[in-house]
Amino acid sequence: MNNLPRIYVWSGMFLILATGLIHLADAPDSFEEAAYKGWLFCANGVGALAAAVGIYRGRRLWGWNLGLLIAVGSMIGYTASRTTGLPLIPAEPGAWLEPLGVASLTVEVLFVALYSSLLKRSVDKRL
Repeated sequence: MNNLPRIYVWSGMFLILATGLIHLADAPDSFEEAAYKGWLFCANGVGALAAAVGIYRGRRLWGWNLGLLIAVGSMIGYTASRTTGLPLIPAEPGAWLEPLGVASLTVEVLFVALYSSLLKRSVDKRL
């Protein structure tokens, strides 16, 4: 994914940073539910910053791959927290439309779509 147009790089950075900032904003409330959830939200923010730096540097795939791991992991956690529940935290089936959750899911899905588009672009160039 070297030599990407700037719009892809800046979009990827914006989307993954938005994911991290949303989780950092919600971290204090998450600590109240379970300490591990608060720490995971903090790790999400730090990981998102690292991914954005990697995407900006553009020399390796690690930034994009870390961003994908963060985005997909966040979506899985969101879904699990509302269906099966998380360790020490019961399921919240009525919280699907929580504003921060919807905002986070939106930027995560957009990041995954952008990543997929770039992967397809990379494969098409090789063919």
